[in-house]
Amino acid sequence: MLLANKVVIVSGIGPGLGQELSTLAAKEGASAVVLAARTQKKLDAAEQEIRELGLGTKVLKLATDIASKTQCETLAAKVAENFGRIDVLFNSAYNPGAFEPVETASMEGWRQAIDVNLFGTMHLTQACIPHMKDAGGSIVMIATMVEHKPMATQGGYGASKMALRAATKHLALELGKYGIRVNSVHMGWMWGPNVEMYFDWQSQSTGRGKQELIAEVSANIPLGEIPDDGECAKAALFFGSDYSKVVTGAALDVNGGEYMPI
Repeated sequence: MLLANKVVIVSGIGPGLGQELSTLAAKEGASAVVLAARTQKKLDAAEQEIRELGLGTKVLKLATDIASKTQCETLAAKVAENFGRIDVLFNSAYNPGAFEPVETASMEGWRQAIDVNLFGTMHLTQACIPHMKDAGGSIVMIATMVEHKPMATQGGYGASKMALRAATKHLALELGKYGIRVNSVHMGWMWGPNVEMYFDWQSQSTGRGKQELIAEVSANIPLGEIPDDGECAKAALFFGSDYSKVVTGAALDVNGGEYMPI
């Protein structure tokens, strides 16, 4: 089991990647899974899914807005109090920002995305680091293909994640002496509730068939289909596991081949 006996935090719990990560962590042997999100309903749903596995995984859930430094510190302290340490942090919480052209975009909208995607992620990361120093551990940033391959109307989101990418490299450099690894996983299209809603909206807005729109996106993916969010979670889990024990500062592209860096 990839995460046997590890204490794992997953931020950004909700339908989609966050919930997939938390459930997969339990399946892969985590002794405790800590759920963090702003909405209690989403936390409850994720906890129920883990409980239904019948594995006896300990679950701690706490409503947390990562944009609040105080709430992040409270979360980390409660994890340490309950379990004595933090082994893995999956930084999955994000704000997609407004979908608008850069030339007319509201900079207030950009600030809101940066406040969560950069500063919020750093709040939670900083809060967890002191509880990881003794035994080492892994911090996994859930990043995006948009950093590498710009997409129309996603400038604010892309800029916020590019800033986080730079911070990730610096963290990897600084934290290596403690045995703490910091890596990023760059997701492209992921089939799940949010993407399905996007295609529903696109279909209604354009009058085009949903399957036609999906086929158009899939045609740009060498593997021929939009990756499932559960499969994408498995790629992220690699960085949380000891199989990546000598890897830090790395960026893994998980997009079915849509973007291939040289």
